[in-house]
Amino acid sequence: MAVALGLSPQKALLNDFNSHLMNFYFWLQKGLYIDVNFENDSCYYYSCRERFNQLIFNGEANSKEAANLFYFMNRTGYNGLCRFNSKDQFNVPFGRYKTINYPKDFSEYTPTLKRWDFSSVDFLELPLKPTDFIYADPPYDVQFTRYSATDFKWEDQIRLAEWLTCHSGPVVASNQATERIMELYQSLGFSITFLEAPRRIACNGDRKPVREILATKGINL
Repeated sequence: MAVALGLSPQKALLNDFNSHLMNFYFWLQKGLYIDVNFENDSCYYYSCRERFNQLIFNGEANSKEAANLFYFMNRTGYNGLCRFNSKDQFNVPFGRYKTINYPKDFSEYTPTLKRWDFSSVDFLELPLKPTDFIYADPPYDVQFTRYSATDFKWEDQIRLAEWLTCHSGPVVASNQATERIMELYQSLGFSITFLEAPRRIACNGDRKPVREILATKGINL
């Protein structure tokens, strides 16, 4: 979505409540090179998943090994899902891909990412300036929202929208165009733009385009 909006910031703060995703970006920023020969094999996949969950349990979730395994499971797991249970254990089953390419050298991303900061906190804790531009992309208003240990519930959708309303700088928020999402943002004075978005990841394998919204405040798209 950031590409669709034409965003190419010189400096940015990227925040996501999924700390494992942010750990992967942190190692990308350092010039990640993966020195493991990954295998598209179910037994190998489940052994890696067990090792990854053990790293979390041991307090080593911020390690390079954890970043490597997160990358492998994201490419190899079922339908590209990222899903954790309430104990912060990754539980996506093995995927069904005939062949998978596993790039190893990610150093080309370092020049861009070195200008950015990464965090994994609740959005209320973000150190923002009144004039900062915010792009918010919360978990969509659908049944599946647990892609981290903490679920993102409807109350969090409301809390986010109200927080964005109070920000004095420009704001763009994306979400699936459910009736209550549209009503929520319209009731708070946001302008709504509709678009058909391709869907490359889905829990049920459905790849048909979905109707989404861009809710904007203080900006013209």
